[in-house]
Amino acid sequence: MKNTFYIFSCIILLVASGCTKDFEEINTNPNAPNSIQPSLLLRQVIYDYGEQMSYEGFVAGDLLSQHRTALDFNLFDRHALKSPQLGGNPWPIFYTNLRNNQIIIQQSQTTETFAVYEGPALILKAYMAAGLTDLFGDVPYSEAFNGADGTVTPKYDKQEAIYLAEGGIIDNIDKGIAAIEAYDDVIPLEGDILFDGNLDSWITFANSLKIKQLLRISGKVDVSSELQAIYNEGNYLKTNDQNAIFNYTNTDPNSFRLAQLRVGDFNNFVLSETMEDILTELNDNRIGEFFRPFENSESDEFNGLINGIDASSTSIELANFSLAGRAFREDTSTLDANFLTAWETYFNLAEAAERGLISADAQPLYETGVALAFEYWQTDMPTDYLTGSAAYNAAGTTPMQQIITQKWVANIINGYEGWVEWRRTGFPEFKPVAASLNNGIIPIRMPYPAEEEALNAENYQEAANATDGNSINAPVWWDE
Repeated sequence: MKNTFYIFSCIILLVASGCTKDFEEINTNPNAPNSIQPSLLLRQVIYDYGEQMSYEGFVAGDLLSQHRTALDFNLFDRHALKSPQLGGNPWPIFYTNLRNNQIIIQQSQTTETFAVYEGPALILKAYMAAGLTDLFGDVPYSEAFNGADGTVTPKYDKQEAIYLAEGGIIDNIDKGIAAIEAYDDVIPLEGDILFDGNLDSWITFANSLKIKQLLRISGKVDVSSELQAIYNEGNYLKTNDQNAIFNYTNTDPNSFRLAQLRVGDFNNFVLSETMEDILTELNDNRIGEFFRPFENSESDEFNGLINGIDASSTSIELANFSLAGRAFREDTSTLDANFLTAWETYFNLAEAAERGLISADAQPLYETGVALAFEYWQTDMPTDYLTGSAAYNAAGTTPMQQIITQKWVANIINGYEGWVEWRRTGFPEFKPVAASLNNGIIPIRMPYPAEEEALNAENYQEAANATDGNSINAPVWWDE
C-alpha cells in the first residue's frame, strides 16, 4: 500500500512539473508584444495629448478664458470646477501621456538603438509637466511615473521644485537639447508627427518652450540672463512653418472631435460677450474665422452671451447668438492641434522686452507676433490694424495689455492658455459671470479631481490642506 501511494505521488509530481516547466512560454501570446516600440508610443503620446487637449480647450478652457460660453450643461462655465460636464477634467490626459512618455525616456536611456528618442521625450515631458502644474499647482511628479516599480500613491511635489529642481521642467528642456546635440548615430526619429523626425526642429521648439516657461515664473525667479541668451542665439520659432503642431483632417478619426459629436453638443457653445467686445474694439476681422453671424442677424452681425448663465432660469434662443466658425465643424482641415507657435513666441519675447527682461525693441516683436497670428488663423490682417485700437501704444491701454490681449485672442481652443495668462497678468479684463457658483470670484487654479482623494488619500489631503481645502481660489506658486 505504501509503495502504491509513493508511485501515485510521483506521478502527481511529474504531471505538475510538466505543467509548469514552460508555463510562461506556453501562456504567452506570440502575437501580443510585451513591450512597445518607441516610435509607436511617441506618435500615440503626441496625438492623444494634442487631440484631447484641443477638445478640452474648446469645451472647458475657452469657458474659463471667456472666449466662449455654454448654453446648457454649464456648471463649469459658472465656475463649479469640481463638476466637470462636457469637459473640464484634464488630469488623466496629463498623467496617461506623461506615463507613456516616461516609457520612451526609459527605453531611450537603456537601449542604444532607441537613443534618438531621449531628447524629444525629455522635451515633451517638460511641456506636459508645465501644462499640468500651471493648472493645478503642486502635483504628483517625482514619484508619479513609477507605477511599474510599485509607487502607486505618489507624493505631491511643490510647483517650485517641478519647475526648478533636477529632473524638473527647465532641467529637462536643457537635458533634452543636450541629448539631441550629443546624438551622433544615423537611426532616425520615427513616429514624430510634430516635426517629421527633424531633430533640429525639436531644439528650436525647446528654446521657445524655455522662453515661455521662464516668462511664466519670472515673477518669482530672475530669468533675465537665460532669456537674453536664447534671444541672442536666435534659435526659436520664427515662422508658422516651424510651429509645433499637427493638422486635423475633414474625416474621422482625425477630424477635430467637436465635428464628430452630435450637433446639440456643438451648438452648446457660443461666442462670449467678453470675446465679442474685445474683437469689436480691435476692429478684428478674425471674428469671422472664429465664429459665424448669428442666425437671426439681418446683416451678418455677431452676438455674444455673458458667461455663466443659470440655464434653469434663463431662456436663451440659440438663433440670437454666434456659433463657432466653420473651421471647428464643417472644415476642420484648417485646424491644428497646437503645442507651441511662432506668434506665441514673439508675444513672449515682446513681453520680456517690455518688462526689461531682455534688451530688445518690444514693438516690432509685438507687431511680428500679430502678423503671424493673423497668418496662422488664415485671415488677412487689415492694413490699418496696427495703427488703430491694436497699436502697440494705443490710447487708453498699455503695451503689456496689448501684448497679452493679442496672445489671448489667438490662443482660442489652445488648452487653457488664455486663462493661465489672465491669472498671471490680469489681461484681458474678464467680465463677472452671470450666475457664479464661486461667490463671484473667477477661479485661479484647477481643483484636484475626486479620484485623487479616493486613490491617493494621504498625499491628497496634505496637498488639499496647502490649498485651503483644494480651493479653486488658492494661487499657485508663480501667482502668489
